[in-house]
Amino acid sequence: MRHWNSRLRARILLAVTAALLCAVLVSGMFLGDRALETDFARKNWMPCADFIFGTDWMGRDMLARTLAGLSLSIRIGALTAVVSAVIALLLGVAAATLGPKVDAVISWCIDLVMGIPHILLVMLISLAFGKGFVGVVAGVSLSHWPSLSRVIRGEVIQLRQAAYVRTARKLGVSRGRIIRRHLLPHLLPQFLTGLILQFPHAILHEASVTFLGFGLPPEQPAIGVILSESMQYLTTGKWWLALFPGLALVLVVLLFAALGDRLRSLLDPASVHE
Repeated sequence: MRHWNSRLRARILLAVTAALLCAVLVSGMFLGDRALETDFARKNWMPCADFIFGTDWMGRDMLARTLAGLSLSIRIGALTAVVSAVIALLLGVAAATLGPKVDAVISWCIDLVMGIPHILLVMLISLAFGKGFVGVVAGVSLSHWPSLSRVIRGEVIQLRQAAYVRTARKLGVSRGRIIRRHLLPHLLPQFLTGLILQFPHAILHEASVTFLGFGLPPEQPAIGVILSESMQYLTTGKWWLALFPGLALVLVVLLFAALGDRLRSLLDPASVHE
């Protein structure tokens, strides 16, 4: 009974977290035009009943801008997390199955990427791709794969020692068929969990490089742009311009982290008993 109660609680939390994130995503997409509307008659309004997050120096609704920025960050996070996770899967499987030379080269690449300060690497890649949307996607995607790739590599090395895999090799089953039929299905839980856990890192780094001026352009209602622009107004007492977007960003990151934990609990039955 305790086992099923734990799994039911994990499912409920997973559904609630996913629903909240979907609500932020969809509402931000519908509020994109409103986030750009200016009205200087209402500029620099403090939070009130009409504007819960207040307005900025151009009279724009900060709630609409925050939701639009979070929606954009979630979409960029989804794209970069998928690309990064696929790269990690391909390189992790290749390192563990294509021989010691390939393993040595891929392991060296993993150590090289992980040895460079993360935010610096994202900025350099973003600059190389011309900044903007393409630069941010490239920077985040090409810098977040090493940790998951190392996990997948270790998992495949363990799976190769399993009796059914050794038997398949002795029976002459091809390497590609072993990977497709025996290795990839067992890697699915780790892959999905790693994919979800890539989201908060991707969102934070997208916001960070945009905040520093190496990401999305200023006309985009992105969280990094909002926080960067609000810095020059904090000294004049306009605290709401940074406080609410910053708290919203932290909340979304925490929701994605909770989503990854709940998914890991459901995909790994042993963790439900802990």
